Amino acid sequence: MDLFSDYRERRSDSPLVELVMTARVGYDGTTIRPAEIHWHLALARHQGQARLVLAGPLTSSGVVTVSEGAEILWIKLKLGAFMPHLPARELRDRETILPDAASNSFWLHGSTWQFPDYENVDTFVDRLATEDVLVHDPLVNEVLQDRPPDLSPRTIRHRFLQATGLTHGHVLQFERAQRAAGLLQRGASILDTVFEAGYYDQPHLTRSLKHWIGHTPAEILRATGIAV
Repeated sequence: MDLFSDYRERRSDSPLVELVMTARVGYDGTTIRPAEIHWHLALARHQGQARLVLAGPLTSSGVVTVSEGAEILWIKLKLGAFMPHLPARELRDRETILPDAASNSFWLHGSTWQFPDYENVDTFVDRLATEDVLVHDPLVNEVLQDRPPDLSPRTIRHRFLQATGLTHGHVLQFERAQRAAGLLQRGASILDTVFEAGYYDQPHLTRSLKHWIGHTPAEILRATGIAV
């Protein structure tokens, strides 16, 4: 039995949402999760109780523990989407449980909000945006596309850090590790991946993937059924 069952994911019509995912936990267990540059909202329902967690960017891989029967909804926000009343740097490597309000609702920024579900995430996020609880700084995309606006480097660094909780260099390192993992999953050799992803050597690649993805190159290859 897989740890997660009934897994579904979809793109969102909201310009603030990267991906919406839902699954049921098949049994008590742990799993390795990669680092994450995006903010998440995660709703877990278990034994009649619901809990909504706001997760900031995660600067390294780690292990998470899940409970059998839990139903989990993940809302992965676009890079550059953030909540101005919650400083991004303070949420880095942290998960904040939002306090419950009345039945099926929670408190956020002085107001009560209904828990979202897989189908109405877009409406839920649109309301957050309308109330200016959730905003997006377009500067982040401009910097990532190598088209920085005509602002001072200090201002650009400040706004990028304010919106993401991370530096531009941090994001680039994570994206390089993701690219390397993707190459390995598609059957590239370790040495070819070192070259294609721009690492110095194999130990450099191994350290990067272990830190950001949570697995070594050899482990990724074995998971795809490729002999190392």
